[in-house]
Amino acid sequence: MDTRFQEINQWLRQVLGHQPFAIEPASADASFRRYFRIRMQDGARTFMVMDAPPQREDCARYLAIAQRLQQAGLNVPRTEAADLERGFLLLTDLGTRLYLKQLCADNAERLYGDAIAALLLMQGRVQTDRLPVFGSELLQRELALFRDWLLEQHLGLRLTTKQENHLVSSFGCLSKCFSQQPRVFVHRDYHSRNLVCNGERNPGILDFQDAVLGPVTYDLISLLRDCYIKWPEDRVTLWCLDYFRQARALRLLPNMEEQEFVRCVDLTGVQRHLKAAGIFCRLYHRDGKPGYLQDLPRTLSYVVEVAARHPPIAAVGELIANEVMPRLGRGCA
Repeated sequence: MDTRFQEINQWLRQVLGHQPFAIEPASADASFRRYFRIRMQDGARTFMVMDAPPQREDCARYLAIAQRLQQAGLNVPRTEAADLERGFLLLTDLGTRLYLKQLCADNAERLYGDAIAALLLMQGRVQTDRLPVFGSELLQRELALFRDWLLEQHLGLRLTTKQENHLVSSFGCLSKCFSQQPRVFVHRDYHSRNLVCNGERNPGILDFQDAVLGPVTYDLISLLRDCYIKWPEDRVTLWCLDYFRQARALRLLPNMEEQEFVRCVDLTGVQRHLKAAGIFCRLYHRDGKPGYLQDLPRTLSYVVEVAARHPPIAAVGELIANEVMPRLGRGCA
């Protein structure tokens, strides 16, 4: 029996003033949160309920980050009611038109243009005091997900001493790149599953509760080398350079030249994709969520392509191309 679902229904009857409503599953994300859509009987209104078990998730942090984003003029769900003790939030509904479902060749320029404009606003205006810093410790924990959950748990792959040394060296290169970049507000999951096509205030932005103070290229490459949708590299390059010009004008990239910017975009993306690949496998093995495994080949393909352009991390790309991809192809995923 889903006792939390029963509690949500009871809570909603209180906060909605006993107005008739219907509740339906909306999504379950890659954490312990889940979401329900509330449809009022009058047909004119919908809401979202976030169910975030307090022993696993921190609703207070979500509310604090939401307030900062709203103050900066960004389009995020407003909170209509909250029960922090039980981990329930009633939120305004930004709709069902996720970028992932709407993006196509005809609208990509407009939608990514809106997303980049919102990103620049986020980086330039959102207050960053007291945010956790995306430092070396967090970065190394994230990189360990690739080894622990993809290589070892998912594939049963044990590295040779030489391979392990190459991996450690590559991780060190990525860590150095992170430390050398300007630090800004980082959403951490700024991609097509967390952006909603939302009229004049496009995009609506979701799932920002894990925000940190981190490297300036992180959210950009999360958006443009998305684990869930892939675009031709020449198009990605043009979008990156468009961001670069605007960020320079806003003084978000002090003393960073174009060549260094492109290098940081590449290396930051490799870190993110290694982490994501590990998380996809953890979701399967630990949490019983197999759906993300279908995104592994796309996610790892970015690493293979990018690492080939950067000798200090070339070995990690070769490891994936020669050892990981063939095993995925034999049905390990």
